[in-house]
Amino acid sequence: MAEVKISAEIRTEFGKGAARRTRRANKVPAVIYGHGADTVHVTLPGHDLMMALKTANALIGLDIEGRKELVIPKAVQRNPLKGFIEHVDLLAVKRGEKVTVEVAVHTEGDLAPGANLLEHVLSTLPVEAEATHIPDSVTVSIAGLDAGASVLAKDIPLPSGTTLAVDEDTVVLQVLAAQAEEPAAEGAEGEGAGEGAQA
Repeated sequence: MAEVKISAEIRTEFGKGAARRTRRANKVPAVIYGHGADTVHVTLPGHDLMMALKTANALIGLDIEGRKELVIPKAVQRNPLKGFIEHVDLLAVKRGEKVTVEVAVHTEGDLAPGANLLEHVLSTLPVEAEATHIPDSVTVSIAGLDAGASVLAKDIPLPSGTTLAVDEDTVVLQVLAAQAEEPAAEGAEGEGAGEGAQA
């Protein structure tokens, strides 16, 4: 995974008013934590951060007023109406260090003939990988799977150096039989219409 370089500034103002001023300047408040060090509060350029976060588990090389820090996003808070980034939590990492992240699960191939449905029990898979070699996603074949079949975590091929961070027998995908619609029971309405007619 390529490293994205972003310049950051130390943040000295806090509170809702300060956060609003930061966002008006097209910057995003952020917090860096990890390795037992003190939490660092910074602001990041909004556009650069938005572009970086288009890649899941992006590896970001921060230049914090001359100090270099390697981070990955751990929590991104977006405005529920407009979708812009309001705040981000960043985890400091080191080259060669293993981190636990969640990667998207993609499928390839077609299910067995018939009206079967594929259910994503997990849309992301927890894995452990080196911070500088986090996979963008994992792909598993569902070709020929029939109703009742399941894909377990251990069935999903992982890139070299990446290991599962979840029980290997965890169900990730399962194939369901399509339910035929049952006709509505006739005569259900109007039952008991004569009740209460006698005084």
